Amino acid sequence: MYENFAELFAIIKATEKLEKAYVRDIISPAEYEIECQKLIAHFKTLSSTLKDIVPSIERFHDTYKMDCPAALNRLVTSGVPATVEHRAAAAMSATTSAAIVAECVQNFITAMDSLKLNMIAVDQVHPLLSDLSASLNKLSILPPDFEGKTKMREWIARLSKMGAADELTEQQARQLHFDLESSYNSFMAALPTAGT
Repeated sequence: MYENFAELFAIIKATEKLEKAYVRDIISPAEYEIECQKLIAHFKTLSSTLKDIVPSIERFHDTYKMDCPAALNRLVTSGVPATVEHRAAAAMSATTSAAIVAECVQNFITAMDSLKLNMIAVDQVHPLLSDLSASLNKLSILPPDFEGKTKMREWIARLSKMGAADELTEQQARQLHFDLESSYNSFMAALPTAGT
């Protein structure tokens, strides 16, 4: 048990250091994203294992006087790297934009199909929504408050508070599928037409 506590403590501390390194430009965004995704994955696995012993990560954080607010935000609240959350909308060529649009469409369809195939465990759904969120954030034509981005952030935050092996209820799965379809339709409507 104490070994798992030590692991959890280390993951939280490492995430805090990584967040500070990223904010100070000590680490590249690409390196940050890879390492952050690893830490988030380890955290989700470990917190799922410890959910009966450590029901609240915030309480664990306070009990051991960790002072790691950035790590708590990243691991518990957000559940995705900052680069995914705040992807800079860089100027892109038409070819790059078309490729990203295709990636978004693919991610929408994959996420909706996985729900139809009853893939409702958090560790199955979370990566699909993270990929979709990342691809939506790459498109500079979509505003930050675009429905699809907002809905995916809400679902990712909700899933991040659940254990990896937890499953969506039938109602949650239906709501997620509805949100995905609604976001997909808004996404398609937001795309410029060929004549403009």
